[in-house]
Order: sequence, then structure tokens, then C-alpha cells
Amino acid sequence: MSARDTKSFRETVKTYGAQLLRFVKARVKRTADAEDILQEVWYQFSRVTNIDDLGNAGAWLYSVTRNKITDSYRKKKHESLEELAGEGDDESFSIAHLLVADESSSPELKMFKEIFWDELMQALDELPEKQKKVFVMNEIEDMTLQEIANQENENLKTIISRKSYAVKHLRLRLRGLYDELNS
Repeated sequence: MSARDTKSFRETVKTYGAQLLRFVKARVKRTADAEDILQEVWYQFSRVTNIDDLGNAGAWLYSVTRNKITDSYRKKKHESLEELAGEGDDESFSIAHLLVADESSSPELKMFKEIFWDELMQALDELPEKQKKVFVMNEIEDMTLQEIANQENENLKTIISRKSYAVKHLRLRLRGLYDELNS
């Protein structure tokens, strides 16, 4: 890296470092994961041969950061029972975050979202209505399982069970898409 690029790199890190960390922390569960993602972003940024040729470094950084978050989300394979019950911390990264992420500067994310939505809707239509309803209310409408139990006048364990069956079906049904996107 030339002296000029080193200076540009330092200035960019100073300008965007805290913003990007907040951006990532809002979309992933653990601070350590957020820091790892940001480290990958800075590493990729350091590999750019001429930083001044980027044009808008901020847009480039956010695009790469969104892609790294999406990559980390794709790698996540298992949910804990706490997450299933909706008791994760407030910074958890949900399907809803991914599906409403800004894809204006990322054609890959836009394509991923379109494919994911199509496959998810087909898979949801295969579920029994009550399982589908619980999954949609919890994951898409962002209601807690307790709120759903109260609204449906059902036992919380029944709602957790319905969500669990829905998640198992969706994992099995969407496994091919997951494998294809990971290769």
C-alpha cells in the first residue's frame, strides 16, 4: 500500500469505524461476531489497490459490510432453544433484518432476497395453518412467542412447539437453497 493509500485508509477507518461497528452490532447477536465481521471488512478494504479509485468509499464499505453480515447469517446453522422462544438479546439478527436490508447498492443481496422470499413463501404454504401463522407472526411481524400465545389464547408451550415444527420443516425444505448459496 502506498503512503497516500495508507493515509486514505487511516482517514476512512477514522471516519467510518464507529458507524460501521454500530451498523453491524444492530444486525448480529454478539459483539464479538460484529467485531469479526468488521475486521473482515477492513481486511477487504486494505486489499483495495487504489482507495481513491473507489469513488464513494462509504457506499463501498456499507455494501461490503452488508454482504459480510449476510455471509455470517448464511453460516449460522442452529438456533438455541432460547432464540426459538424469543428470549435472545435485543441485538439479535433475525430473518426480518435480512429481508428489509437495503439492497440498492448490492445486486447480490437483492437477488438473494428475491430467491429467499419465493422459496420461503412456497415452504410456508406447505405448513399447517397454525404453524405457518406462528412462524409469520414471530419472524416476519416480530411478535414474541408470549404475545402470540396471549393473542391466540394458547399455552406458550403449544406456540413454541408450533414454531419448532415450522422451523424444522423450513430448515429441511430450504436446505437445498442454503447449500446452493453457500457454494
